[in-house]
Amino acid sequence: MASKKPLERIQNILASLYSSEVAEDLFVSVKGLMDFYGTNEIITDKRARYDDQLILNEKDAFLITYGNTIWNEKEKPLKTLRRFLRGHVTEGISGIHLLPFFPSSSDGGYAVMDYKAVDPRLGSWEDIIRLSSRYRLMVDFVMNHVSSKSAWFEGFLRGDERFRDYFIASDEDRDMSEVFRPRDLPLFTRFDTTLGPKYVWTTFSPDEIDLNYKNPQVLLEAVDTLLFYLTKGAEIVRLDAIGYVWKEPHTSCVNLPQTHQIVRLLRGVLDYAAPYAAILTEANFPDKDNLSYLGKGHQADMVYNFSLPPLVIDAFARGDMTSIMEETNNTPQDLLFFDFLASHDGIGLLSAKANLKEADFLNLIQLTKDHEGLISYKATEKGRAPYELNISYFDAICDPRGPGGPAAAKKFMASQAVMLFLKGIPGIYIHSLLGSRNDHRAVEETGINRMINRGRIREEALEKVLSDPDSIRSRVLKEFLYLLRERKEIPAFHPESEREVIDFVDRRVLIIERRLQEETIYALINVTDETVSLAEYKGKFDLLSKGPFKGRIGPYGIYLLR
Repeated sequence: MASKKPLERIQNILASLYSSEVAEDLFVSVKGLMDFYGTNEIITDKRARYDDQLILNEKDAFLITYGNTIWNEKEKPLKTLRRFLRGHVTEGISGIHLLPFFPSSSDGGYAVMDYKAVDPRLGSWEDIIRLSSRYRLMVDFVMNHVSSKSAWFEGFLRGDERFRDYFIASDEDRDMSEVFRPRDLPLFTRFDTTLGPKYVWTTFSPDEIDLNYKNPQVLLEAVDTLLFYLTKGAEIVRLDAIGYVWKEPHTSCVNLPQTHQIVRLLRGVLDYAAPYAAILTEANFPDKDNLSYLGKGHQADMVYNFSLPPLVIDAFARGDMTSIMEETNNTPQDLLFFDFLASHDGIGLLSAKANLKEADFLNLIQLTKDHEGLISYKATEKGRAPYELNISYFDAICDPRGPGGPAAAKKFMASQAVMLFLKGIPGIYIHSLLGSRNDHRAVEETGINRMINRGRIREEALEKVLSDPDSIRSRVLKEFLYLLRERKEIPAFHPESEREVIDFVDRRVLIIERRLQEETIYALINVTDETVSLAEYKGKFDLLSKGPFKGRIGPYGIYLLR
């Protein structure tokens, strides 16, 4: 029997967002949706399997991938993905973050045309459900905006009364300089409608039209979409660009109190209809704003560890893990991170700017250029400023002009071990799993910087290179799977365990202590090409080599000591 507490919470949140009359009617509609979807067979089966609880443990690790990253012209890509997972990944991961698989007009799938459809070029809902029967499925809910080619916006352009207030529009362009801008683009885009020209709010691009959550019907559409994804097997919902969804005049229009209330509302909806499901917020802002979506108040269950990707690059660039240590030890223990290093997006710099010295931050920018990467910028009152690094993570760690082979693969995997052994749920981008390099051709063909790390791989070519044990792809995949298999058997890697980065045994070696009940594990990762003496740990049993640690850690060495 569902608890009444989520219902009370939902009522209170609606009352805080809308007038009492609107909130009362809206609550009836929201409850109707929850009760309707709550009888779905997939939801009821998962509720029984997880005993109405959210369960994440040391066995969980997610693969982040587009549905068509690996392709074969003879079949739909989602079938090809299943075969790759079955043949090469097996039980190395527990879940898949399947990047937007909806019909879309741009932005790597994030200009969604239809929330409830699968792009027929990828496959069908049956393919999605089959993946979810084997792996925990994470899907994107692109709440902030829809495509300019969506039926909703086309209805707005026609003057359809239903959609007139689905978007934020005015008859003239407005000066909104106080609004935070994540892109170096205008905030408003002009469209010709049957009612005359309109200037429409477009945070990310002219093809991505922001939704108006001051219209309660838009919020109801969001609740409906969230629950619909659960009926297709989703267990984790990633709220894309969540910080932008509510707009208020004379504010930055990011991370407003109303935005947090909407996240609380969606968590309340899950608490009532599907308590096993989790919310991951994607709020790529400085640490304080990102972490504000966690903690008390029934908001998100996980947030991205946005600080980690640039700090790891910095550590390997300077041979000094100090910044990782300071950031980790200054972060409260009771937070659950989705730890990642690479993704379909670039490497965000907002948190790095706060966590690195100015010289080290500038070094990060220069390193990216030297390693044949690109820099994307955002608009600020003082002009353009670096927003993200666009580079494959392999090439961010290993200079593409330098020697490759086993030495490069070893260095890269040392960087990935940081993500695997810190406290959190690991998220491994498919191009990291496969040791991909910068894809300059995709950037040249599209003019989009982020395509440098979004390449597609022909299945036949991938199989050929993976059959060569000496190839970079084969070495990286094999080492990833080995570390993942070992990790999942160690209870101290449970997300509720304690963690600490040991302070200055040697700045060249990251030492992560993980503790759970009577078990203590030390993860040792050398971030340099030097051999380092660590006599303090000599004799402890290494779970990776299955023998005693000899007190010395070689270049880019990785050890798990008990």
